[in-house]
Amino acid sequence: MRVLVLAHNHPALHPGGTEIFAHDLFHAYKRQGAEALFVAATNDLHRKQRPGTSFQTIGPSGDEVVLWAGHFDRFYMSQTDSYGTMQDMARLLADYRPDVVHLHHLLLAGAELPFVARRVLPKAEIVLTLHDYYPICHRDGLMLRNRTNEHCTTASPSACNACFPDIGADRFLLRERNLKTLLKAVDRFIAPSQFLRDRYVEWGLPPDRITVLHNARPAVAEAPTLLNRVRTTFGYFGNLNPFKGVDGLLEAAKILRDSGLDFELRVHGGAPYQSPAFTEKLDRLSEDLGGNLVRIGPYGRDRIPALMAAVHWAIVPSIWWENAPLVIQEAFQHRRPVITSGIGGMAEMVHHEVTGLHAQPNDPIDLARVMRRAIEEPGLHTRLAAAIPKQRTIDDCAAEHLALFAANRPMLYEVA
Repeated sequence: MRVLVLAHNHPALHPGGTEIFAHDLFHAYKRQGAEALFVAATNDLHRKQRPGTSFQTIGPSGDEVVLWAGHFDRFYMSQTDSYGTMQDMARLLADYRPDVVHLHHLLLAGAELPFVARRVLPKAEIVLTLHDYYPICHRDGLMLRNRTNEHCTTASPSACNACFPDIGADRFLLRERNLKTLLKAVDRFIAPSQFLRDRYVEWGLPPDRITVLHNARPAVAEAPTLLNRVRTTFGYFGNLNPFKGVDGLLEAAKILRDSGLDFELRVHGGAPYQSPAFTEKLDRLSEDLGGNLVRIGPYGRDRIPALMAAVHWAIVPSIWWENAPLVIQEAFQHRRPVITSGIGGMAEMVHHEVTGLHAQPNDPIDLARVMRRAIEEPGLHTRLAAAIPKQRTIDDCAAEHLALFAANRPMLYEVA
C-alpha cells in the first residue's frame, strides 16, 4: 500500500502534537511494510518561498518534503494559490499515485485539497484525521467564546458572529457551507477521541464516516519511579499558552505554597508566539513561587523519559476541550498519574479516581485542592499508578490505520 501523509507542518520546524503524531505514524507505516511519503505544509514562519516550485527538502530523507503554502486564507481555511500550491500538489499526487491520501490537517494546505486529490486520483482513498476543531470554530478551533472563554458546544452563524462582531453571520454561514461541501470528498474521517467525534457529528458530518482511532506514542522503556522522594513533584509538559492553563497552574501552586505545603512544580516547555502580557504574567507568577518552581524550558522528545523520571504526577490543566493530548499518553507510558481538567478529550483519557484526578478547568482554587490531595493522601499515587494500563504503541496504531484503509478501499464514496 502506498500512503501519502500530509500535516500542516513538520515536527522539525514546529513540534506540535499533531505534527509529531503524523510524523511518527508515517515512520510506523513504513515499518508495517507500506510505502509512504510525508508532506509538511509550512509558511513564512519557518521557510521562505522559493521561485519555481512549492516544494523544498528537509533533512537527508528522500521521502519527506516541505510544501510552501503561505497563500492561505485562515477564515475560509482556503489555499488561495490555485495556480501554484494547488497545481504543484496535484502534480505530486499524479506522479506519486498513492493508494491512500492521509491528511492530518487542512491548515495551510487548504480545505480544497481533498477535492483536488479526488479529481486527480479517483480511485484513491482520502482520509482526514480530525485532530482538533478548526473547521467548526474560527477561533483557532478552541471552541471557547471570545472575551469570556466560556465553552462553546454548538457553533452557528449567529453565535460565531457574537464572538467576532466584525465578521457577519452571512460569512460564517458561507464558511460552514463551503467547508462541508469540500469535506464531501473525504472517504473516511478519523477521530482520536469519542468526544471529538461527537462534536463533528453534532456539526453535521455523517456519523458512519467517522471512526474513532486513538493516537499512540513510540514504545519507550518506563522511567523509574521516585516514590522514595519525600517531596511530591508535579510536572507540566508542553507549550506555554493561555489555553493550556499554565498560568492557572502557577496560581494554584502559589495557593499551595502559601498554605505551607512542601512540593515541587517542574514546568517544561517554551512560550513561542505568545504576547508580552502573557509571558510577563508567567514570569511574575514564577517569581512568586521561588524554590517551589523549576522552569525547564523547551525540550526534545528524546528527553521525555528523563524528565518524567523527575516527577510523580503530570498535570494537564487546559481550559479548552482538547482532543487527545500526547502528554497524557506519555505520562501513562511512564506510569505517572495525571491531574487534568475534567472536560473533553482529557476527561475521556484520564479516568477520574482510576488513572488520575480531575479538577475544574480555569479554577486555580479547585486545582490547588486536587494537588493538595495528591500531596497528602497516603497510598493515592500508588493506587492510581498501578491502575494505568499498558499503552498501545505507534506501531499498533499504524497497523490499525492500515487495516482500516484496506477495509474501506472497496467502499469509495461518490463526490456530491
